[in-house]
Amino acid sequence: MTNRYTKTAMFLHWLIALGIIGMFALGWFMSNLPKEAPKQIAYDLFDWGIYTWDLAKEASPRSFYFNFHKSIGITLLALITIRILWRVTHKPPAMLTSYKAWERKLSTAAHHLLYLLMIAIPVSGLIMAVSSKYGVKWFGIKMLAGLDNKPLRETFYSIHEIAGIVMLVVLALHIAGALKHKLIDKDDTMNRMMP
Repeated sequence: MTNRYTKTAMFLHWLIALGIIGMFALGWFMSNLPKEAPKQIAYDLFDWGIYTWDLAKEASPRSFYFNFHKSIGITLLALITIRILWRVTHKPPAMLTSYKAWERKLSTAAHHLLYLLMIAIPVSGLIMAVSSKYGVKWFGIKMLAGLDNKPLRETFYSIHEIAGIVMLVVLALHIAGALKHKLIDKDDTMNRMMP
């Protein structure tokens, strides 16, 4: 049995990791956008001068980036579902024998919590979006109409926000554990997930 993750598992791990980090950055960015701003028909993404996104209909910066966030969230939910199905159907490599008992327990708990949060955050965001009056579009394609249910939207907004904070803590723990194994223990833990 190999002591490394499959190439598919590695690809999904790093793609989803980049997506999650990007979503936190985008969430922080868009939450600071003013509610009232002139509408535009095109957006230079984050004003970086790399890509200009042309729209079919004018949108305010806040509306544009919120819809962008929803679209990436739906895409990430699909990738996470594929990752979970892959994990269920492909046994991961066994933990290294050098791990202490507490490391095994903490690693298992952190991974289970990460998977739970990777589902809870986009699902709560999706329910929150459907509960609004705007509904859900995926990269401009209308998917679900809005229910305009403020109490439901506020409930799932809170769940989305709290789950996001917990995710940041668990991710920090996950990264700290990986760095501990790389820099202090000098074992093979990180190499197993590196292409």
